[in-house]
Amino acid sequence: MNEAAKNPLRYLLGWLIAGTRGGLTRAKIIMALREAPQNANQLASRLKMDYRTIRHHLEVLERNGLVVSAGETYGVTYFLSPAMEENYALFEEILKKVGKK
Repeated sequence: MNEAAKNPLRYLLGWLIAGTRGGLTRAKIIMALREAPQNANQLASRLKMDYRTIRHHLEVLERNGLVVSAGETYGVTYFLSPAMEENYALFEEILKKVGKK
């Protein structure tokens, strides 16, 4: 059985971080959310990126189960999902490989 079949999250993270445009932005968001839950405006300020860009990547991450949100409209706060928290070392491993390219 290959690695992706053993851990589908490995494949998903590989694709979202290393295999698609915007992967490094998503990685920065994941790292920032690991330090503290934040809303899109806080992330945009912290990462010095456009608010709409951050919102787009948060939607991608949430749709794929890597982040979860709480609250409504402007005050929506984002957190790493339990699956992302549990597999953070896997994320770091993938990110390290991306950095070597």
